[in-house]
Amino acid sequence: MGNIMEKPNKLVGKEYAYDAFDNGQVLLNKKKNRLPAMGWNSWNAFGSGNTAALTRAMADKMVELGLDKLGYEYLVLDDGCYKQERVDGKLSNEEVKFPEGFRALADYIHAKGLKFGMYNDIGTNLCAGAAVGTCGHEDVDAQSYIDWGVDFLKVDNCYYLWDNATFSAWTNAKYVYTPNIKSVRVSGKNFEKSYSAVADGTLTGLGCRMEADYVTNIGTFDGTNVGTTPIGPRSGELEFKVEVAEAGEYQVYVTYATGEEPGVGSWLQLAVGEELYYDDFLAATDNKESFVESQAITVTLAAGANRLRIMNHRRQENTLNSYAALLAGLNKANPNHEVMFSLCEWGKTQPQNWGYKVADSWRILNDITFCVGGDGNPGRGTWFDGGTASVTSQYDKAVVMDEFAGLNKGWNDPDMMMIGMDGLDETMCKTHMAMWCMMNSPLMLGLDLRRVTKGDWMYSIIANKELIALNQDALGIQAKRVFTTIETDTPDTDYITNHNRCDILAKPLADGDVALCFINVNDQPWEGELTISAKQIVKLLGRKMGNAEQFADAKAFAVTDLWSGETTQNTTGDFTVAKLAGCENVTLRVKAL
Repeated sequence: MGNIMEKPNKLVGKEYAYDAFDNGQVLLNKKKNRLPAMGWNSWNAFGSGNTAALTRAMADKMVELGLDKLGYEYLVLDDGCYKQERVDGKLSNEEVKFPEGFRALADYIHAKGLKFGMYNDIGTNLCAGAAVGTCGHEDVDAQSYIDWGVDFLKVDNCYYLWDNATFSAWTNAKYVYTPNIKSVRVSGKNFEKSYSAVADGTLTGLGCRMEADYVTNIGTFDGTNVGTTPIGPRSGELEFKVEVAEAGEYQVYVTYATGEEPGVGSWLQLAVGEELYYDDFLAATDNKESFVESQAITVTLAAGANRLRIMNHRRQENTLNSYAALLAGLNKANPNHEVMFSLCEWGKTQPQNWGYKVADSWRILNDITFCVGGDGNPGRGTWFDGGTASVTSQYDKAVVMDEFAGLNKGWNDPDMMMIGMDGLDETMCKTHMAMWCMMNSPLMLGLDLRRVTKGDWMYSIIANKELIALNQDALGIQAKRVFTTIETDTPDTDYITNHNRCDILAKPLADGDVALCFINVNDQPWEGELTISAKQIVKLLGRKMGNAEQFADAKAFAVTDLWSGETTQNTTGDFTVAKLAGCENVTLRVKAL
């Protein structure tokens, strides 16, 4: 990591940079064709109070309930399991809660036929405070995880040095925004010209803003909270068209003013086309409106028109490179490892753009609940919330992110499930499960499994084989929202937070069937009818279906309700649900006959 107290290292290579985000190429031999992870995570159930005894009890219960036979295979220790400081530079088990160490616990879990998962952070500390983050220790930590027999690694983003992440210094925004830019001057080859940022510059992407005589907010949106759509450009640039008569080297001088707050920073990236010529701090100015001219930045210009780019994509690039460093460490420790890599950076740096390069899944928002439980306390979840901590907050964003997911990429992660926590009734939990299964979200249980008995309502939800089959379907396609009662021409991409609505999701399956999910997002009854036709489904999903023509032209369909198990025949090709109770769903599997 270099001197981690000053600034991040240079990017590993062009393939780790922003301009390579959409090239479809994974890094470091990241595995493809993995279905969403299924298992249990300790955080929602026990927070930092998890222990080896509780973990063994959860492993026992997973097998007793037969959840392992349904695909729930990972048992993951979240925060609170390490000592507060490193021991001889290494991670070490908290001796009261985990007296036998992590290898012994992994052996116990593996002996049950389950897989063992752990937690860390790309910052200096874990979110609960222990000063044992992987930053600067990637290789040694990766070796520990391999030695302990870890199969799953959840890696958080607190105390991150290169962004104003949770518990990080607010002034770390200096790394992820450019200074305010007033102008650039280009000189060389008998050419000299100044370009005003406001009069001559062009803003591309989103986020940048022109003030009276300068441009500000050049960086990347923070996606941690609700309301920022994941669709489309998530960052912006200031561009200048520079025309010169002669090819060769030129000097660029930037007139700028630095700051250390969201919107104005100190880090500048300057490129001509896709060739990056500067990627570092500029010298600090007295304040964010005291403009000075930079030292010369030497660039190469072609004869004719050139695209000079002022930008800062380091918010995304830094985070990708930090996660990549840990994956590289795992590869070094064991080139044949099968560790499932789960990124928990809360959508902050828009991981839907780059997460596929190194990870199997990426969180899309901050936590789904901040009211975690403890031994004897089930914790609390909510259906609605103004922030991220609810079923609907997570669903609203994840449901429009289907094009970012897939077997060749990875999975959008709207966080661990809250089924079985206080605050959510049976109807809400059934719909919660249906949403996550349709959206190919990782199915990570978060309840104390000792509260579950075979055949009770909680068990019936988490053990619904037909719903799980949708999530684990070999085709690996996240459902698309094909209709919503909120007026919109693009229900599949509009990020809608008005919950007075019903949605219809459609998901193509490997055997040619289509799963349909009718969801009342509101907690009040829906009295109308919701209808989608076979032809509409094919129009919206056809390119993802193997039998689109056959499905559209079928004279009859077998329709199975995945909650009741009842199968009926449909000869109209119109699939209708009349009336839905508050928070209710109807989930169907439709087979063309």
